Amino acid sequence: MHVAIVTTYPPGKGTLNEYAYHFVRALRTKEEINRISLLVDVLPDGASYPSPSQEMGLAELDITPCWQFNDPRNAWRIVQAVRQVQPDVVLFNIQFASFGDKKVPVTLGLMAPWLVKVADYPSMVLLHNIMETVDLRNAGYASNAAIEWVMRTAGAITTRMLLNADLVALTIPKYVEIIRAKYRAKNVLLAPHGSFEDNPPMPTFEPPPGPRQIMAFGKFGTYKRIEIMVGALRILEARGYTNLEVVIAGSDSPNAKGYLEEMRARYADAPNLRFTGYVAEEDVPRIFQSATVTVFPYTSTTGSSGVLHQAGSYGCAVALPNIGDFAEVITEEGYVGEFFEPNDPESLADAIAALLDDDERRKAMGLRNYRASCGLPIADVLDWYLLHFGAIIEQHNRRRARQQLNSERTQPIQDLATPASRTQV
Repeated sequence: MHVAIVTTYPPGKGTLNEYAYHFVRALRTKEEINRISLLVDVLPDGASYPSPSQEMGLAELDITPCWQFNDPRNAWRIVQAVRQVQPDVVLFNIQFASFGDKKVPVTLGLMAPWLVKVADYPSMVLLHNIMETVDLRNAGYASNAAIEWVMRTAGAITTRMLLNADLVALTIPKYVEIIRAKYRAKNVLLAPHGSFEDNPPMPTFEPPPGPRQIMAFGKFGTYKRIEIMVGALRILEARGYTNLEVVIAGSDSPNAKGYLEEMRARYADAPNLRFTGYVAEEDVPRIFQSATVTVFPYTSTTGSSGVLHQAGSYGCAVALPNIGDFAEVITEEGYVGEFFEPNDPESLADAIAALLDDDERRKAMGLRNYRASCGLPIADVLDWYLLHFGAIIEQHNRRRARQQLNSERTQPIQDLATPASRTQV
């Protein structure tokens, strides 16, 4: 089977690039797959993707940069790339903001799954968030009620377009229920997020010597904000806690360019605040393993958290905001965390202190999160995808056969009509 995947991918820094890396890594090991074509975003400043390694026992991998963030032509460019690589099935690994932060390119880009299907290729969408559950104002996408209404209306229209794909997979059960009920969709299914590591080694649960690191990981500036972490750090220091370091591991969200540089300037007087910049995939284990507490400084959430699954695989104790999607993931997949109220530095300081003060509790939380991450590795989730890839390819072939049969049935009528029309002339 030849699968094309429309996605971001390292060293690209777009949203969902880490998920795509682990998804593709696991998919290449499946014997049903002989080729994977990645249809990725064009890297800035003339940079290029490294040539993929081709190893025995792994599916062939090729990378085609064919779309750009905020380019209104993305849907057309993606369809052209699909026609070039000729896959058996096309998977879109996306969320609502994957193709831009402006309304026109976002909407036009999200037409791509539908247009791929119209172009006669089986298409499946892995959608990591839905508009109905995103707090648009806190997430930085809408500044007032009027803009929010416009965006939700556009979001509903766009969702209907996405539902024109053969299948739409959602990562949280609540999302499936909402979309099925609101849009009466019958082609929506649950696809668990899955943990990134198949058999992660047992962590030591002991951070390295040096300052106790309070770490946040991801792309910052929209709904992931570091101000609350700096506020919590200052509260903890005022309470007498010492030897602490706040580590901001990651880069700006594509929707908030310049945010971290602004924060670096604002908090230049904080010697124990460290910015790592973009974290390469090979450095991710060290970042998580060095953290005493991993914090999720979110004002809202836009879907299942890949960072939570990563933190679990490295046995991290976590401080989580008391908002919906995290509770959903924890209930469904067995993760635990110390909760705090969003936008409340005092509440976050209390959550961090609870883990700093009780080492046994911190280790027990890390162990439980590690076990939760081992429960459903992404390689197992991919078996589900393979079943549905096969089903929609078969469905597509039946549809094509019916069209061919109908065409053959109408052809004799056309052939008979032609001589008669000539006689009349």
